[in-house]
Amino acid sequence: MTPWDRATLALTLLAIDPKGFSGLIVRARVSPVRDAFMQIAKQLPMPQVKLHPSMTAQVLDGEIDLSSTLKSNALVMQKGLLDRPPSLFTLPMAERADPYLTARLSQTLDTGDGHCFLALDEGVDEDESIPTSLSDRAAFWISLDGLALADFDAFQLPENLEIIAKAVRKVDIPDDIPEQLVTLAVSLGIPSLRAPTLALRTAQAHAALHNRDVINADDMTLAVDLVYAHRATRMPELQEDEPEQPQDTEQPERQQNDDDTLTIPEDLLLDAVKAALPSDLLEKLAAGAKNKRNKGTGTGAKQTGNRRGRPLPARAGSKSSSARVDLIATLRAAIPYQTIRKRAQPDRLGPIIHPGDLRHKRYQTLSDRLLIFAVDASGSAAMARLAEAKGAVEMLLGEAYARRDHVALISFRGLDAEVLLPPTRSLVQTKRRLAALPGGGGTPLASGLSAAMSMAQTASQKGMCATIVLLTDGRANIALDGQANRKQAAEDAEKIASEISMLGLETLVIDTTIRPERALKTLAEKIQATYIAMPRADAKGVSAAVTASLAS
Repeated sequence: MTPWDRATLALTLLAIDPKGFSGLIVRARVSPVRDAFMQIAKQLPMPQVKLHPSMTAQVLDGEIDLSSTLKSNALVMQKGLLDRPPSLFTLPMAERADPYLTARLSQTLDTGDGHCFLALDEGVDEDESIPTSLSDRAAFWISLDGLALADFDAFQLPENLEIIAKAVRKVDIPDDIPEQLVTLAVSLGIPSLRAPTLALRTAQAHAALHNRDVINADDMTLAVDLVYAHRATRMPELQEDEPEQPQDTEQPERQQNDDDTLTIPEDLLLDAVKAALPSDLLEKLAAGAKNKRNKGTGTGAKQTGNRRGRPLPARAGSKSSSARVDLIATLRAAIPYQTIRKRAQPDRLGPIIHPGDLRHKRYQTLSDRLLIFAVDASGSAAMARLAEAKGAVEMLLGEAYARRDHVALISFRGLDAEVLLPPTRSLVQTKRRLAALPGGGGTPLASGLSAAMSMAQTASQKGMCATIVLLTDGRANIALDGQANRKQAAEDAEKIASEISMLGLETLVIDTTIRPERALKTLAEKIQATYIAMPRADAKGVSAAVTASLAS
């Protein structure tokens, strides 16, 4: 079965029982093939509603029609998009869907009113995925990536969908099938309790589509292909055939009367899963468990404020709150109670607003990233390292305008650290500050880390997401008190590293020694930072390493 045939079959099954299958996830970016598939989806005999991943609660659930209410002096409500007859909800960019949208859509699907959804997964990065609440409820997952127009075949949904839907209820289920589906789901590491039910329902619908009254092996193979393949988290190893045991001659009648059972070899079903499983899916799952923790920082991180940005739904708050009052939302909250309040205070004119009605404005902004370069300027090779940092900073500034990054430079040498370049995106100012950088002296590594941590904390308070980039050979010999004591200097550096780790600051450690320094690698592990050994690093290499690390 080709990927296109698999996609059209999944859509046909969804059309047969939209209420039972709930949804279909389509992995595809904008392309002619996806457009052709969406045209086929329009053939589903039900209203279709297109959602936006950032729709607000007012649009989804409905709200008070303020102008009509004030005009008619009676409460008038607007219906939300989810308050409608059974419909197909199409959700583009589903990997970016707002948590409230996914929660409300999931709740709507669980009501059993006959709604279903078609989610378009347009993610580019591997960590972008459909929210679990939606992927768990969707029976099918298909991929159109890599398909061209030459793979496209004209397709029409069956005209007798209602007849097939009624026939599904009459399809017999052999006694062994439910247990076999549950066992297979467990062996594939599928935690969802919905998966066996959806697979069984798929087998029934496929049998009815082909005018069969009983589920057979083909129906089962197709069901595990469409329902289990994308949910699998591990691939079990089949056990070798055990030696045949002597048959029990005391139960011949039971073996002969087992006509109502259908036992399908496990290897046949696993082969069906393997055929539909992306070749690198399990490897990615295994590698993902070993990746560094997700800090949730970086350019574009979402933050909530009360002054500017994309408007968010208003929230209730006290009168003393510093946030601005949302007048429209406040009136909407007060209108339903005006009749009761007027009776209690007949002499009052205009709407009666109570403190509990107050709603405050909220906005969502995208944070900027600050790259803090902490550069070791000590020793005979200081000028080489500073030249590397200077070139790397200038190269990264060229990309800062597109990535909305700021850059700062801290140099540590002698007895302490010095901020040479405060956070900036000005290329002219940066070149002036980098024109002449001093070098030589001891290595106050702890002071450099402390200065970088303080700058990162200040940036966080201003709504920025800071990343520390440390370039050093790791040979600390100056303690925080300015004394030349290698042991105390190492202890001070480890102490600051622990504080950076506790704050969860994203950090990149670049080892510039000719031979990687084991102590520096240990320090990076203590910070939980990314460690890169780059002997004889040049500006281009440093810039490429930083860019690759930030993109991962």
